[in-house]
Parts: sequence; structure tokens; C-alpha cells
Amino acid sequence: MGRMTGKVALISGAATGLGAAQATRFCQEGAKVVIGDIDEPLAEETLAEIRAFGGDVRFVRLDATSAESWANAVAATVAAFGSLTTLCNNVGVTPLATIEEQGLEGWNKVIAVNQTSVFLGMQAARAELVKSGNGAVVNVGSLTALRGMPGSLGYSATKGAIGAMTRVAAMEWVKDSVRVNTIIPGPMRTRTQAGITEEQEQLQRARIPMGDLGRPVDVANGALFLASDEASYITGVELVIDGGWAASA
Repeated sequence: MGRMTGKVALISGAATGLGAAQATRFCQEGAKVVIGDIDEPLAEETLAEIRAFGGDVRFVRLDATSAESWANAVAATVAAFGSLTTLCNNVGVTPLATIEEQGLEGWNKVIAVNQTSVFLGMQAARAELVKSGNGAVVNVGSLTALRGMPGSLGYSATKGAIGAMTRVAAMEWVKDSVRVNTIIPGPMRTRTQAGITEEQEQLQRARIPMGDLGRPVDVANGALFLASDEASYITGVELVIDGGWAASA
């Protein structure tokens, strides 16, 4: 316990799924956390679960595609807890379309939600992260950035961009004592995954050397490590959490 004591984290997309698991683990380890999301009713469930064990957590409405909304979320975090040491970017949509099927409107949406949101979040949080003297950013990518998966053009493109953005930010901010890293999850048991068929899940499990899908807490534990002082000498990396799938190519 206490691996995140003294940390203040703003976590986007944390009403449910991977972000909610991060918020829970961070609070379990002593962090103060602000959940940023557009779905307040769903976030209330996560807030209640965290508060039940004594976690110090707040909610702020965050449209991650809006610079103004990001500025407000950062300001609200500092107003609530006095600083911002940690940023986690989780927001994402997973449209499925081949190159021929992909329309421009859908293409622009996935870029706005998956990629521009990360840029806006890092830009809005930078000054406070630097001020903390020991800032950390954890961006969430996807295994589709490493594997050619048909039907995922927009999703794969944006998740691949997150890795590039992470490396650039890591080099630009290293002099300011702000570390920036990416987590690359494989298939996880989230609400999005629940929408696939049993046959599709069986195909996924067959490709995973460890034999099963991951859990949101598996990603949360990786984010916890990268955000904590245990990773004080790590920046600009992509941590793959996928049961061995990427290594099996």
C-alpha cells in the first residue's frame, strides 16, 4: 500500500473499463484521483465503489475532444487537491471498417476521440505536471498498433499515433522531470469486449499464448507502475500487456 501516496491523478475515460480500474488501483495505493468523463451516471457507480474503501476521488465532466473542457478539468483537479502529478489518457472509440468502407466523417471522429484527445490532454496538463517536479503521463494505445488487423484502419492509425506522440513528448519533457509512457493492451474483458460473439472470443483466446483475455486490473497495474516512482527511470516506452500475443508473431 502507498505506492501512489502524494500523487494527484486526472484520468480521462474513467467512468468504466480500463480508466475505472486505474482510478480504483491508484486510490487503493494512496493517490487522490479525478475521474474525467462525459458519462456522469456511470461514473457515479465507480465513485461509490472507490469511496466505499475510503478512496479520495472526485468527478469532473470532461469532453476529451475539447481544449476548453480539458482546461476546466485540470483547473478543477488543482482546485480540489492542490496539484496535478499524473495524467492518464484512456478515451477511445473502436469503429470497425475496412479501407473501402471507412467514411470521412467516421475517420475524423476516431481521430478526434482517440488521438486529438491525447494531444489536448497533454497540452492542458503540461504546466501543472512540470510544476509538480515529478510528473507522469500514461497514454493507452492498443495492440492493433503493432499488428495488422483487418477492419481497424482508423482505430489502428490513431493508436499507432499515440505511441509516436508519447515518444516525442517524452523527449521534449524529460528536462522538466515529466515522464511519458504508453500502455498497449491486448483484448480485455471490458464492456466493449462484451459486444463480440462467443465465436469471436474463442478466436481471440486461441491467438493468445496465455490462453485468455486480460482484465482491466491487469492494465491498471501496468499504469500504476508507470505512474509511480518505481518507474522513475522509465520514459518513452510502450508497455505491452497482452498475454503474449504480440510476441507470438
